[in-house]
Amino acid sequence: MTDHHIGLIVPSSNLTMETELPRMLRAREEAHPEDRFLFHSSRMRMTKVNPEQLRGMNAQTQRASEELADARPDVVASACLVAIMAQGPGYHCTAEDEITTALRGAGSQAPAVSSAGALLSGIEALGVRRVAVLTPYMKELTALVVDYIQDAEIEVVDSLSLEVPDNLEVARLNPDDLRDHWKRLDLEGAEAIVLSACVQMPSLSAIQHVEDASGLPVLSAATATTYRILQELSLPPVVPNAGRLLSGNPAAA
Repeated sequence: MTDHHIGLIVPSSNLTMETELPRMLRAREEAHPEDRFLFHSSRMRMTKVNPEQLRGMNAQTQRASEELADARPDVVASACLVAIMAQGPGYHCTAEDEITTALRGAGSQAPAVSSAGALLSGIEALGVRRVAVLTPYMKELTALVVDYIQDAEIEVVDSLSLEVPDNLEVARLNPDDLRDHWKRLDLEGAEAIVLSACVQMPSLSAIQHVEDASGLPVLSAATATTYRILQELSLPPVVPNAGRLLSGNPAAA
């Protein structure tokens, strides 16, 4: 058995990153018991999803990265998608570079991934260019997420904002409600659904259901982050019942 140590940079009020990612990788362990996944977190203070607190959280990146470096992880994943996307198009590259620099300075050679960059990579892996997006954010922040995705030459054909500003309340949303929320999206022209453009909004229990019901590939910030983590660990990115992205054949027709 091989142990894979995963470092997580988590907003202080995030309850879902350390729930859905381990749940997916535990499911993978059942199918591939030769690999075991261990999780180590460092938290950055943030309670309200607004521009001021998001900027303040980003300022804590070096401290959080250095703390994780001491655990000598095999990969480090940053959790808050909107904190990065709110800083402007392409900022995930800057954020990942900042984490990498901090890790190297503290003696860790672990690669760094971000949920923001992972979502774009996941859409690309599906081989699609037109998506519909569902977020828990206020409409102003959702607009920033849409602009960020479209700057990467991915068309957002429609978006839905649930408008929940308190980050703890986002974590308490019932993921099974997404089995109905997606029906409010205009899917004309859409090639995939981003069921949760937020690592904090639970969605895992709804992803396969919505994919089967809609006939479209369905991903989330969490499934995309898991995909990138497995890639960086040089492991097949396969998790059962987590949507096409983690099926082993993401670009299937």
